[in-house]
Amino acid sequence: MKYDVVVIGAGAAGLMCASQAQQRGRKVLLIDKSNKAGKKILISGGGRCNFTNFHIDPKAYISNNPHFAKSALSRYTQWDFIALLENAGLHWHEKTLGQLFCDEKSAAVLKLLLRECQQVDIKLNLSVESIDYCHGYTLTTNQGTFQASSLVIATGGASIPKMGASDFGLQVAKQFRLKSIAFKPALVPLTFHQEDIEHYFKDLSGLSVDAIVKCNNQSFREGILITHRGVSGPAVLQISSYWRKGDAVVFNLLPDLKASDWLLEMRDSKPKSELKTILSTYFPKRLAIRLADTLLDKPLSNSALNQIKKKNLTTLGEKLNHWVLIPSGTEGLRTAEVCVGGVSTDELSSKTMESVKQKGLYFIGETVDVTGWLGGYNFQWAWSSGWAAGQYV
Repeated sequence: MKYDVVVIGAGAAGLMCASQAQQRGRKVLLIDKSNKAGKKILISGGGRCNFTNFHIDPKAYISNNPHFAKSALSRYTQWDFIALLENAGLHWHEKTLGQLFCDEKSAAVLKLLLRECQQVDIKLNLSVESIDYCHGYTLTTNQGTFQASSLVIATGGASIPKMGASDFGLQVAKQFRLKSIAFKPALVPLTFHQEDIEHYFKDLSGLSVDAIVKCNNQSFREGILITHRGVSGPAVLQISSYWRKGDAVVFNLLPDLKASDWLLEMRDSKPKSELKTILSTYFPKRLAIRLADTLLDKPLSNSALNQIKKKNLTTLGEKLNHWVLIPSGTEGLRTAEVCVGGVSTDELSSKTMESVKQKGLYFIGETVDVTGWLGGYNFQWAWSSGWAAGQYV
């Protein structure tokens, strides 16, 4: 069967690209190896669909070329996708830090995108066995052979492999001799060596606290969550995209206080109060006890403030504001929300998303070396890059 365009991957970017190409009168085939289109859309935000962010900015994207995302993001903006939702009668609300969620949940967003693809042929449970090029693209699949003059790869990254994610896009890039950067987990919990878990985190799983987390000249302030393997929570997920094996991560557990000064003030005003009681002002009690007992050389949780040397309180305060830990790794692709890496932006036009070497071959969404922050940024890249390619395929 012959088409003008074949899009591989019926996720956010693929659906947007297919709908745009169809609106230009192109004959489009959208294929996916899964049994359902938009599976990652359905689980996003716990099913609530954090579809974009008020504060979309190229600085919120990680790429070897920090300028690459600017073109697509400026031509199809968060306001354009908001308008698409509103025109369909859907409603939305803002949560923290500009994150926008659909009131009618993820299923409604997917239904809208599928409705936008009404004239698109969609084939599911379809595996691509080979791709050949000769004046156009021929795809051999488990459901027959398909031909098209334009081929769009929208297969995403390799995160959450149990949902069928893979590095298929990088394999296609390699076939056509295009450079790529291997996928690595991003927006993923950090893990620690067992001795650190035993010392600092044992039996504290589920406790959370507001903090600033820093690594490699980046910092994020949001919640951190203690897990049985290390730490998670929004701030940790954000910083994980910048962390590399062996890097230290700095936690400021009292971001609104100079903790040393506060502890010395408490020593003067409440000298007989135990350290664990004072720390419980800002931390869950179990965490307050653990911090008091582990951040210095000896346990101090049951000590009255006037029994603790001022220099020790000063040191403890400094550690509460600047606690340095070295993670052992991450929880990996199994739980990562996205990946860093992808097809090199050197190989693509930032205007069209087409390969600069291979005519008619396009890469969009997470398959490209552009990874956004937590909070709707990756969906916006999917919409914007899919839209951009859809104008040219």
